[in-house]
Amino acid sequence: SNFPLLAQAFFVRCLPLSPKNQAMPTTHIEAQEGEIADTVIMPGDPKRARWIAETFLKDSKQVTDVRGICGFTGSYKGKRISVMATGMGVPSMGIYATELIKDYKCKNLIRIGTCGTVRHDVKLKDIVAAQGASSDSQVNRIRFKGYEYATICDFSLLLTLTETAKEKGIPLGERTESTSAEEAAKPHLQVGNVFTSDFFYHPDERVNPLMKQYNVKAVEMEAYSLYGCAAEYGAKALAILTVSDQIEEGLHMTPQERQSTLNTMCELALDTAAKVAGANA
Repeated sequence: SNFPLLAQAFFVRCLPLSPKNQAMPTTHIEAQEGEIADTVIMPGDPKRARWIAETFLKDSKQVTDVRGICGFTGSYKGKRISVMATGMGVPSMGIYATELIKDYKCKNLIRIGTCGTVRHDVKLKDIVAAQGASSDSQVNRIRFKGYEYATICDFSLLLTLTETAKEKGIPLGERTESTSAEEAAKPHLQVGNVFTSDFFYHPDERVNPLMKQYNVKAVEMEAYSLYGCAAEYGAKALAILTVSDQIEEGLHMTPQERQSTLNTMCELALDTAAKVAGANA
């Protein structure tokens, strides 16, 4: 009977591969060596990845499309940049971040996406830079041998982002009593902690009050995983998020608002990426 051989093959295929044993193409990325830049913009949505490549990159080329998760490489302001979708959630981000760093030697990973907030001082259309990421996930506790690991972004990427925002006239920080009405109406770049959740529909009703109490700026589903992978494998990472949902106030961006506001975030991320990218196009 061939059953033992078939069972063995199935078992081997289902075993998690050690990153040390990978080679290009990897299990989830079919790009060849040299086809992915050292700096990568990482939206969750594959359609958004394609839109960014077609809208902002010069001479973009699709380099991978395994399971519909596509990636592109081109140039932006003279620098070689890649855009790679990640799918949704901690495990999916972990797969792509690991393979990009370990196998494709990527140095700078910048996640862009949308988020929700429960804080009244964080407004719809604001952009949140995740200085750190708390979570209900256990992946980094497992990664850190049972100890608590503080997942934080790379400071140099964060500094470059804030400097770029100032150059673009994006207000930085929280609104105060002295903020003019005109300035207050503009989307702000806010920097702080976010909460990465394994749940989109969270079963624990205590979570939102905790996030307000501890000044957590936003809730999303990937930054905690990205920062853990970057720390383990030696890369720089930053998550930049547009607030699309004001959870406590029941406010949500319209499709038109999402498009125009995401343009601002994408250009901010790409301008930041161009400043840190290592190779000319």
